[in-house]
Amino acid sequence: MLKRALILIFITTSLSVFAQSQAEKDKIKELELQRQMDRTRKIIVQIDSAVRLSDEGQYEVADKKFRGILQTIKSVPSDLTYHFGKNSYFLGKYRQSVDWLNKYIQLKGTQGQYSEQAIDWLAKAETELLKEREKESQHAAEVLSGNYYIDCGPTGKVVCPTCKGSAVVVKKNYFGDVYKTCPACHKLGYLTCDEYNKLLKGKLITE
Repeated sequence: MLKRALILIFITTSLSVFAQSQAEKDKIKELELQRQMDRTRKIIVQIDSAVRLSDEGQYEVADKKFRGILQTIKSVPSDLTYHFGKNSYFLGKYRQSVDWLNKYIQLKGTQGQYSEQAIDWLAKAETELLKEREKESQHAAEVLSGNYYIDCGPTGKVVCPTCKGSAVVVKKNYFGDVYKTCPACHKLGYLTCDEYNKLLKGKLITE
């Protein structure tokens, strides 16, 4: 009888300790989630502030704000790629503008909130960049997206920039067009977010 009582006490105590331990873990997870949400809210507020400055024509101030945000985050929101690219255009930083606007289009395609505007601003930036290259002029201190980890959104996938989603690349030779399997996405037509970011940095292994 005593043995049975001791076993029961042991089981009850173990369950109580386990419940407390699980409760502590859940509380830690909840606190971490809350911290992440707070960080996200602060970033959104900062982005909105930079966008407002850009809309008011304070492009230099907005640029500093955008750069400050980029220095404090690891994963870049897709909307930030658009707003930073657009603001860069007004500063005459056309290469930077083309780079970031391209990232937005690659991430959102034609379905993004700013897709149409991004395409229009990209065309303008590319035109100015061509003029700039013809004059052999260069802009210093450009912030290129290859230096950052781009957030691909909830799908975690991006249309392959190499083959534009077709899964094949076309090369010309003396005999005409030669179709080959895309070396970047391997017949899938898309890249995972990690693969995409490696491609931006020139670190994606292609075969």
